[in-house]
Amino acid sequence: YCPQVPQERAESIAADAQLAVSGQNTSNIYLLTGPEPTRNWRSLTSEIVDLLVAADISAVVFLGALLADAPHTRPINVFTSSENADVRTAMDIERSTYEGPTGILSVIAEACENTGIVTVSLWASVPHYVHHSPSPKATLALIDRLEELVDVTIPRGDLITESSEWEASIDSLAANDEEMAGYIAALEEARDETTGAPISGEALAREFENFLRERDSHAD
Repeated sequence: YCPQVPQERAESIAADAQLAVSGQNTSNIYLLTGPEPTRNWRSLTSEIVDLLVAADISAVVFLGALLADAPHTRPINVFTSSENADVRTAMDIERSTYEGPTGILSVIAEACENTGIVTVSLWASVPHYVHHSPSPKATLALIDRLEELVDVTIPRGDLITESSEWEASIDSLAANDEEMAGYIAALEEARDETTGAPISGEALAREFENFLRERDSHAD
């Protein structure tokens, strides 16, 4: 979030992303997207923080996804956390209790907080048994939550249709795999028993550890 970003800059960002972002707050938004770098994290982080300070950006929202024990047939959980105590109090959210290998977002978040720029992180829990394909359903969940935080309207494009197709394709796979279908049914039962209970920082930590293990095993 940036209180002094020129309207033309916001429109340029939206055009680059092929989004027609609307609302009263569109001139206050910057978007930074890209793959996680494999090296030079400190240099990149320093450059990003310098840009944030130069643009007078006062808060940053990080978006991410992790593999979790979650059924694809249920709404995607989005865990909201912050390293800033005032933000946690104002939003009634938790601080992540995760301890272990980290990613570039955590490094940037720490640098932002040390500079006086508040941060919020949104993590979507994606079913680990479909890690091989992007999840438009998770993207939709992140957009829904992001809209609440930054007070803008983000068009969904084909995401709603793609989300339905994504879910249907997994249903089709499960229909031909008795073991997979049984596993999904067990996840659905566990999820339904806890419907309405927010995901905790401890649960997020477990899911993130599972995500890192899955990523490392596929990298090998």
